[in-house]
Amino acid sequence: MRSPPPLPHHSPRNGDAATPPHHHHPHRHDRQYQSTVSVQKLRRFNWLILVLRLAAFCFALASSIFSVTNSRGPSSPHWYDFEALRYLFVANAMVALYSLFETGASVWEILKNATLFPETFQLWFDFSHDQVFAYVLISAESAGMALARTLKGSDTCTASSAFCIQSDIAIALGFAGFLFLAFSSLLSGFRLVCFLINGSRFPH
Repeated sequence: MRSPPPLPHHSPRNGDAATPPHHHHPHRHDRQYQSTVSVQKLRRFNWLILVLRLAAFCFALASSIFSVTNSRGPSSPHWYDFEALRYLFVANAMVALYSLFETGASVWEILKNATLFPETFQLWFDFSHDQVFAYVLISAESAGMALARTLKGSDTCTASSAFCIQSDIAIALGFAGFLFLAFSSLLSGFRLVCFLINGSRFPH
C-alpha cells in the first residue's frame, strides 16, 4: 500500500509573524522577588537603627541636662563639686552629640539609600565609635552609682535630699542611654560582619 503524501508546508502569509516559542524565566522572577524583600528588610533595619540612635540621643541629653542643673543654691552641694558627677555630665554630653550625628547619618541613609561616608569607612566608624562611647558611658554610670551610694550614707542627702534625687535621675537616664547605645553597637557590628562576609551591609 502506498503511504499517504506528506502534508504541504505552509509558510506564514505576508503580515503574519511566526510565533516564537514562549520561554519561562522563573529564576528571573525569583531574583526580583528576593531583591525586593531584601530592600524592604534593609529599610526596616535602617529604621530600627534610627530609633535606637534617637533614643540614645534623647536619654543622654536628658541626663546631661539633669546633671548640669543640679544646684540648689549657694549653701547646697553642686554637681561640679563631685568628680563622678562631672564625669557623668561630660560622658552623657559627648554621647548626646555623637548620637545626634549618627541620627542624621541614619536619616541620610534612609532617604538616599546610601551611607553618608564611603560605605567601608562608615561601617568601621559606626562600630568603633559605638564601642568607645558605650565604654565611656558605662564607666561614667558606674562612677555615678558608686557616688550615689556614698552620698546616701552621708549627711549630704539628709541636708539636701533634692540634690541626691536629681543625681539619681541623671544616673538612671544615662544608664538608659547606654542601653540604647549598646543595642546600636550590636546592630552596627552585625552590619560590619555582613559587609566583611557578603560585601553588603545587610544579608541578602
